[in-house]
Amino acid sequence: MSRGIRPSTTRSTAALWAKSLLNALLFFAIFMVAAPFGARCLLPSSLPAPGWLHGAAAVLFIAGMALWAVCLDVFSRRGRGTPFPLDAPRELATSGPFAIVRNPIMVAELAVIWAEAFYLSTLGVYLYAVVATLAGWLAVIFVEEPELRQRFGARYEEYCSRVPRWLPRLRTRQSVR
Repeated sequence: MSRGIRPSTTRSTAALWAKSLLNALLFFAIFMVAAPFGARCLLPSSLPAPGWLHGAAAVLFIAGMALWAVCLDVFSRRGRGTPFPLDAPRELATSGPFAIVRNPIMVAELAVIWAEAFYLSTLGVYLYAVVATLAGWLAVIFVEEPELRQRFGARYEEYCSRVPRWLPRLRTRQSVR
């Protein structure tokens, strides 16, 4: 097992949900409130934004938060753990949003960060969104995926062959003969 990753020993689904919620609130406070606020203070230059961008930001924010909540539920109920590496899921989460993309939590988090960038339209928050996107991508590729391969082996490999990393596959309609 990778250093710093420990499967959860918590048995109660309610306790897992509470721990996931606490983890989410701390993550939200740091990466979706404090960091964008700091970025906006460091580089407050406003960038031009079309009027519709605020509406799109609201939709992206709501969708990201809803997806995040559903993912926390799947981690708690099916994965039997939390997103926090020291209380990681004991089971490989492959249902719900995890059946559509392998990293729906990261997609949800980045949706919220980009929604903030679109809504605030400042240079600092846009740069923060770019850095967060690159950091998330690198963390998934070089930390999360190798750790999951080590913990879940062939089952994770099969999951990777079936489910795309970031963007859902567009299914083509089968022709009827």
